[in-house]
Amino acid sequence: MGVNQIDSKLLAKVFIAGAKNLEANKEWINELNVFPVPDGDTGTNMTMTIMSAAKEVSDLGAEPDMASLCKAISSGSLRGARGNSGVILSQLLRGFTKTVKTEELITIPLMVTAFNKAVETAYKAVMKPKEGTILTVARGMSDKANDLAEAGCDDLEKFCEQILEHGKAVLEQTPEMLPVLKEAGVVDSGGQGLIQFLQGAFDAYLGKEVDLTIGEPAAEEDKEEEVALQYLYSVEYKVKLERNFIPKNETDLKAYLESVGESVVLINDGSELHIHIHTNEPGHVLSKGLKYGSLNEVKIVNRATEQDSDSKEEEKPAFSEPPKPFGFITVAAGDGLVEIFKSLGVDYVIEGGQTMNPSTADFIDAASKVNAETIFILPNNKNIILAANQAAELVTDKNLLVIPSKTVPQGITAVINFIADLSADENEATMMEEIKNVKTGQVTYAVRDTSIDGKEIHKDDYMGLSDSGLASVGTDKNKVIEELIESMVDDSSELISIYYGQDVTEEEASAVSDMIQTKYSKVDVELQPGGQPVYYYMISVE
Repeated sequence: MGVNQIDSKLLAKVFIAGAKNLEANKEWINELNVFPVPDGDTGTNMTMTIMSAAKEVSDLGAEPDMASLCKAISSGSLRGARGNSGVILSQLLRGFTKTVKTEELITIPLMVTAFNKAVETAYKAVMKPKEGTILTVARGMSDKANDLAEAGCDDLEKFCEQILEHGKAVLEQTPEMLPVLKEAGVVDSGGQGLIQFLQGAFDAYLGKEVDLTIGEPAAEEDKEEEVALQYLYSVEYKVKLERNFIPKNETDLKAYLESVGESVVLINDGSELHIHIHTNEPGHVLSKGLKYGSLNEVKIVNRATEQDSDSKEEEKPAFSEPPKPFGFITVAAGDGLVEIFKSLGVDYVIEGGQTMNPSTADFIDAASKVNAETIFILPNNKNIILAANQAAELVTDKNLLVIPSKTVPQGITAVINFIADLSADENEATMMEEIKNVKTGQVTYAVRDTSIDGKEIHKDDYMGLSDSGLASVGTDKNKVIEELIESMVDDSSELISIYYGQDVTEEEASAVSDMIQTKYSKVDVELQPGGQPVYYYMISVE
């Protein structure tokens, strides 16, 4: 039988156990994705979010106090949050820990208050909450907690058991709240992830033996000593570029640096490279930089003589120039798309998107590397917007403005419409308005049989996905593309842009472009290599 109150030691145990159970079931949760595309990632996002917090909890040791534990859970999950489901999970944890962090023991009345605060915090984080999701499951359990407390339940084990069972019942009802779930024959994946986390936590509370190891954490002192012995020198310098520095040069240079050291930072601001590395070969590292231009501000430090108080933040290369008024951070997957954004003046491209949603910490880290007072963030994916918003709230030394672009073409349009002479607010308004004029379609393949929007889908079928849902499906890729574009083009359309992915040859893409140009002779058609994974084609109509 479980104990009737929870102290910090037990809370740490059940939290890590819950995280491990979610991790163990992540692939199953991924498969609950409504659209049968090969990038279902709810389980992965929630797992990476919770394991970020679990790592911080594990590092606290065996006897954490409640305040430190709650800080680790909240901070770790907030910074590690990925995808909408991950961000909502982090907000649930944020609300819960905010309530219990000042107490030594969690009792039923305190747990009820914490559940209520968790749900309130999570709902506030979502601009337009949708029922039939993880939010609904969380609120259902919070409501059950209130009902049980009002009924005088004073047995914590029964209290938790009934809440969990009610949560499972609410989860089973999510298809009745969201027709798209019912048609696909699945429950909400985010809600399932929450249930798996809580099931693992409850099992540990009941005494189930669980491996609580998170990776292979070593004592912090041991890790620092090991790093210092392995790489003795900290090297920082700048390279004033004196030759054309193409993307391949940057890729090769970064690969070389990573082969001779660690803690590599390589920032290309267009005219200069900012380089930082821990290595045992400082001379070779400097010689490599000389290939691309003259060296400036060279700093080599023997790390064995550094003070223990030196922090990772202090090791980051600092900008010597004053900040510029505006900067850009965007998200894209594929060499071609990354190059397009860089050619448009974007300062930092986080490589990710459909197959890997960046975390809140990724945006915070990117912001620290952009030397600008105001930074516009273009998520380019509806499942990344919440993480970007969360980063904007956490960063206080710069003004981060999130332009809620849901697709890469919307992000490209936003950057193109930026005008340096306008204010931040004026540019924000302009970009927000312009992205509304971009229609986006994507072509991929199905990973399972299902039915969406009344259309039967079979495994390996080609699918054309538009902003409004499934536009076309079939075994003929070109026909699927044609039908997708037909659903997007109207009399006001002036430009069709086609970005072909890494699995499409230039010859095949050119043939598709010619086919579209022939059919829509009065509309300009542009073809560009995107190099994106998962999606054969990304198509925009403006």
